[in-house]
Amino acid sequence: MGKLGKAKANGQCSFPDVYQCSSENRKNQTIVADLDGTMLLGRSSFPYFMLVAFEAGGFIRASILLLLAPLAWILYHYVSESAGIKLLCFVSFVGLKARRIEVVSRAVLPKFYSEDVHPETWRVFSSFDKSYVLTANPRIMVEVFAKEYLGADEVIGSEIEVTKGGRATGFLKAPGVCVGENKAAALLNKFGDFKPHVGLGDRETDHPFMSLCKEAYIVREEKDLQPLPRDMLLKRMVFHDGRFVQLPTPGVALICLLWAPIGFLVAVFRIALGMCPFTWALTFLRWTGCRVIVKGTPPKAVQDGRLGVLFVCSHRCMLDPVMLSVALRRRVCCVTYSISRVSEMMSPIPTVALSRDRDQDAAMIKKLLEVGDLVICPEGTTCREPFLLRFSALFAELTDRIVPVASSNQMGMYYGTTATGWKGMDAFFYFMNPRPLYEITFLDQLPQELTCAGGKTSHEVANYVQRVIAGALNFECTNLTRKDKYLALAGNDGSVAPRKTSMPKVIKSSD
Repeated sequence: MGKLGKAKANGQCSFPDVYQCSSENRKNQTIVADLDGTMLLGRSSFPYFMLVAFEAGGFIRASILLLLAPLAWILYHYVSESAGIKLLCFVSFVGLKARRIEVVSRAVLPKFYSEDVHPETWRVFSSFDKSYVLTANPRIMVEVFAKEYLGADEVIGSEIEVTKGGRATGFLKAPGVCVGENKAAALLNKFGDFKPHVGLGDRETDHPFMSLCKEAYIVREEKDLQPLPRDMLLKRMVFHDGRFVQLPTPGVALICLLWAPIGFLVAVFRIALGMCPFTWALTFLRWTGCRVIVKGTPPKAVQDGRLGVLFVCSHRCMLDPVMLSVALRRRVCCVTYSISRVSEMMSPIPTVALSRDRDQDAAMIKKLLEVGDLVICPEGTTCREPFLLRFSALFAELTDRIVPVASSNQMGMYYGTTATGWKGMDAFFYFMNPRPLYEITFLDQLPQELTCAGGKTSHEVANYVQRVIAGALNFECTNLTRKDKYLALAGNDGSVAPRKTSMPKVIKSSD
């Protein structure tokens, strides 16, 4: 009997629990682990297919996948695991560009994978010098997370078919779904006569490949077990993308998709309120369920003949300058490095796009401060996690009237930011949340001795303002930049073509 036949014969054998696996003296050994239910606490891959369908395919594709979810469940449990996964793959991938699937796998999936890592499996997996993930899921979905966050040397999984034009057909390459005997065959193909020291799995279809390892341990389902804290993984989760705030299990996906049409109408209504006098905007937004909390004492509007105040704001969403104006109850001009034309047209406050030419931008900001108050977000881009990106020091060179502003927000259903999607929908997605929260904290104006006028360098001022805002928000300061974010999420430096801009004819400081 061949090796694969022996594995099948041993398929019904029982294995000791993963808690019995020692993590001592494993540095020169090799481990092979399954993903769903083994490396992850969750045993269903449906939420991750839903993420690909929604983020890469859109609302209609995600809705079709949700409608077919019961059929996929029946196939998975009563026909074969392979049949259920094939259906999920076909609906999620057919017709999509492979490049788009890769972007979602890099920018969206790792955030949710990293929130569901099995702590006991991680204890064992992380102690080995050589580690491999063997999964029924398409390799393209798992590879970035497994290699960058788990430290896996390689991912062995199902392979999707791609046309010469770079689009997925929805089918899998032979031998099909990497499950059961196919997993054992893939292991043999990879290692040949070499036997991995440890194999980890969670279900009967994992037994064939586990039997090919010197030691094998089963990971049993534990409903009350808490996932591994994300900061214990090999890489910190600083940047991520996608619209879903919560993992789209069937129940969560159903609520999000059913709410979307209603939420869009709510968002339109909330955005329309931005056209009303700002003295009433705060009250109107609260009436619609949008919670806005204002802390601190903001300075009064600039008086004639004086330079305006420069509000230096942390950047959590494109709405930061708008919400700051709402908190001030007056329209304040803002400068931005990039904004979609849709967002620019809908903006209830004056916006001026910077060119990224230092001298030109400095001259523009000085002119704007001569007219009135100004808002700037020196991070240059948003960050969802509790980190502040590096502050550009340009603002510190232009004025000594600097007021730091700590901005934060909470969303329960959809994120109002994107790096790889259409930015024109950012404001809509934020306001589509049933009960979004925005918190604006006005901090004390910098004393002159802490500005460039007091002898500090622009970098010292920028770093000080970053620390002050981080302290108010309980965030961590970083040296990461806009370029780092877009390289991590989209594979580019985030540059946009500059547009010709001019000074707004009228900048209203009050309504």
